[in-house]
Amino acid sequence: MGRKKKAFAALIPALTLVATAGQGTLGANASETLRTANAAAYPAWSADGGTGTPRLQGAGRTNPPTAAPTDPQGGQMGDGGPMGDGGQMGDGGQMGDGGPIGDGGQTTPPADPQGGQTSPPTDPQGGQQNGGQQNGGQNGGQGNGQGNQPPANPTLRADQFVDIRKAPRVQQPRRGRQASTGVFASSCGVNKGQAHSNPDNVLAAPGVVNGAHHIHDYVGNLDTNAFSTDETFAAAGTTCTNGDKSAYFWPVIRLRNGQDNSDRAQQSQADGNVGSIVTPSSVKIQYLGNPRAKVTALPRFIRVATGDAKAVTNGLKNAHASWTCSGFENRAFTDKYPLCPRGSKVERVLNFPSCWDGQNTDSANHRDHIQFADPRTGQCPQGTKAVPQLRMTLAYNLPAKPLAFALDSFPESGHDPVTDHGDLINVMDEQLMAKAVKAINGAKAGTRIKRRR
Repeated sequence: MGRKKKAFAALIPALTLVATAGQGTLGANASETLRTANAAAYPAWSADGGTGTPRLQGAGRTNPPTAAPTDPQGGQMGDGGPMGDGGQMGDGGQMGDGGPIGDGGQTTPPADPQGGQTSPPTDPQGGQQNGGQQNGGQNGGQGNGQGNQPPANPTLRADQFVDIRKAPRVQQPRRGRQASTGVFASSCGVNKGQAHSNPDNVLAAPGVVNGAHHIHDYVGNLDTNAFSTDETFAAAGTTCTNGDKSAYFWPVIRLRNGQDNSDRAQQSQADGNVGSIVTPSSVKIQYLGNPRAKVTALPRFIRVATGDAKAVTNGLKNAHASWTCSGFENRAFTDKYPLCPRGSKVERVLNFPSCWDGQNTDSANHRDHIQFADPRTGQCPQGTKAVPQLRMTLAYNLPAKPLAFALDSFPESGHDPVTDHGDLINVMDEQLMAKAVKAINGAKAGTRIKRRR
């Protein structure tokens, strides 16, 4: 498939380590923003794996540009869980409504991360990091651009951990007659023993070692690191059993009182990420359809990101971090870690944007070339077309105790669950992508694709 590469604008090369930690109660406007973010993060949970498309802007690129582009990382999650192909659970009877955000004092997002404070940390690669553009770039490079010093790094708080039964209900758009309702899955493992992990982000910061300032888990392509290119991706092996060479990655979760014995422990500690890394108990990688249209092929080597790893400082526009528990997937948080009942697992479900502009495999902010559909209708924006929507469902065995576990994050983000995020570099060949499209489009509404094992 022919592809054009979108010219990159001159971008701020790295990120300013800016931070802010709000304390207090979530205001009415912010509460509504988070409810909208939740709806977008879970565009469609249904027993047959159908999907909608929340509105977030995506990511992509061919070979790394000379200037480090913005970091698209950010938390988002969709549905999923061990309910089978995005299976939605029933209410379970015992759950109260719990209010729009549950009980936890999430603070209103800061209007501007600038403000007097200590000097920003320096980049391990040399020089201070200038970060408004990194991770979404929605602040237009504000960061520390006025010469002000950033606020103190926020800390993890007990009120960020809330009983899943107090989470908002998941919403989904209704399906139209042209809905594509099938599911295509890749089985790629769980990165057991941290076999493939590093603190790089080749999508957002190509050529920069420790460009993420937090550890990423990888499955799929075996080459993924700061210096990977389309050529090295194409030549590499994969952990996926169906030959899918795509790179799938996300920030790790740690047990805070555990011991990090890896060779990256010192760097992780310097970045504020401490404790033992937890391997997911399962990783489910699915490609879903659109509630309003049939899908067309996702181009090879497109970069796609979901969420915003710097939502604490950038605001909630691109924050779609949703957290739930197995057996309770009809409820989810955007800004809280869930406390799950006994026998239930913590789930991170990362839904990716799936409305492609039809031309570009990347854009300067990693979002403009592929967007989320309207979270209420599932309709793709004008000028875009529906492509398979990636959903990654990560399940973990974690203690149901406040402060016991946390997401790796940028130093200034304080492990806030709202910063969860994930990344995809599609390296499926044309034959495998055609098979995926056929599976997704081939199912009739209300049916489920039966996959061979």
